[in-house]
Amino acid sequence: MEYIQVIIGPMLEGTVVTLQMFFITLVLSLPLGLLLALARISRFKAVSGTVGVYIWLMRGTPLMLQLLFVYYGLPFIPYIGIKLPDFPAALVAFTLNYAAYFAEIFRAGIQSIERGQYEGAKVLGMSYVQTMRRIILPQVIKRVLPPISNETITLVKDTSLIYVLAMNDLLRTTRSIVQRDFDTTPFLVAAVFYLAMTFVLTWIFQRLENRYAVYDE
Repeated sequence: MEYIQVIIGPMLEGTVVTLQMFFITLVLSLPLGLLLALARISRFKAVSGTVGVYIWLMRGTPLMLQLLFVYYGLPFIPYIGIKLPDFPAALVAFTLNYAAYFAEIFRAGIQSIERGQYEGAKVLGMSYVQTMRRIILPQVIKRVLPPISNETITLVKDTSLIYVLAMNDLLRTTRSIVQRDFDTTPFLVAAVFYLAMTFVLTWIFQRLENRYAVYDE
């Protein structure tokens, strides 16, 4: 017990880095994913096709590879040569990656809405924006909550990948303590931390699903 009290401080500091990466990525990638979904179903083939290629690229390559490319590869691209610090580089990679996954979730949700609802809104004189905001999106949110919940929980665990950029997140801090003390107890403590985070997220999404259950047909 005394050993846990000694290591809990550094591990909490690592957890703060993990949570920062998680929350900022979520705040940025969700609206970006929605915009990409709307562009993906656009009647303009050039826009739809470009977004389709982007989504295919981001979903078809490992997130770790994208992290390494943003951090190590961007500085060597001609006429760009952007060198980002570790946290912004990881944030860019995570946001672009998860926006692609959220885009497909939102696209599937939007396309699952019956075409008659669009036509009915048009008869009532609603614009496209009004139709999406008042009729379509409330139903879409209800339908996409379960897959978004799964991706969000995956995001918590994927934040451990930032250790490749030598960032002191929860996992890297834990591994350092284990290597220093030759004791696997920190791994158990880290597991409890991750389980606690996923438990809270699961509870939040269950509450949201109950809230939007009013849109069930």
